[in-house]
Amino acid sequence: MDIGQLLIAGLGGALIGLLLSVFGGGGSVLATPLLLYVVGVRDPHVAIGTSAAAVSVNALVGLTLQARAGAVKWPCALTFAGAGLAGALLGADLAKRLNGATLLLGFSGVMAAIAISMLLPRKSAGDPAVRLTPTMTLKLAPIGLGTGLAAGFFGIGGGFLIAPGLMAATGMTLANAAASSLASVALFGAATSLSYAAAGLVNGPIFLALIIGGGAGAVAGVPVARALATRATLARRAFAIMVLLTAVYVAFKAL
Repeated sequence: MDIGQLLIAGLGGALIGLLLSVFGGGGSVLATPLLLYVVGVRDPHVAIGTSAAAVSVNALVGLTLQARAGAVKWPCALTFAGAGLAGALLGADLAKRLNGATLLLGFSGVMAAIAISMLLPRKSAGDPAVRLTPTMTLKLAPIGLGTGLAAGFFGIGGGFLIAPGLMAATGMTLANAAASSLASVALFGAATSLSYAAAGLVNGPIFLALIIGGGAGAVAGVPVARALATRATLARRAFAIMVLLTAVYVAFKAL
């Protein structure tokens, strides 16, 4: 990696951090295409492993902030994350066995699914005082396992799956689900990236560039989010369309 590529990776990380700050999810899925088609990483496995590491750190920072605000439902969050950890490790191991083109083709399908999920209307109703029960645990564990498998396989945070899963299993509010999902995003990303790192498939300098850029982008995204508050739905749809177009491009390149 030369200095120019690292600068591009830092700028890309800033863009992703800004998008995550403004839209609250979905932005991390752009990390792998960014590394492949803009930064110039040639191996899809390295791109996925490196982006998963960056996603994990960014999610951990977000989780810390949300925990201080008291928005994280820890019993539900940890039950979901614990069940999904095995799935994330299995998914990462399976993904490393596939050739790059096949993996990218599947990744493009996940990107399309994320874009479509962002176009759907969000419901904020729910129980802000939800408490973990044995019945909820029986619902959370299998959903967490499946989500972890997808997150590990494609090297994504999985927040677009985790938050709806938490809401469906527990009845918590969207705000609590979005905050609690960060525990799983951080854990799944860490498990995935460690699996890839053990195989020498994480690029350290690019990882650092993504983290530094992502922090700057997250800070810059705060005033942007406020400015778009009155046009949040329109902005979210525009972003979803961008993700969908990127998915089409990734599929085209894979084929």
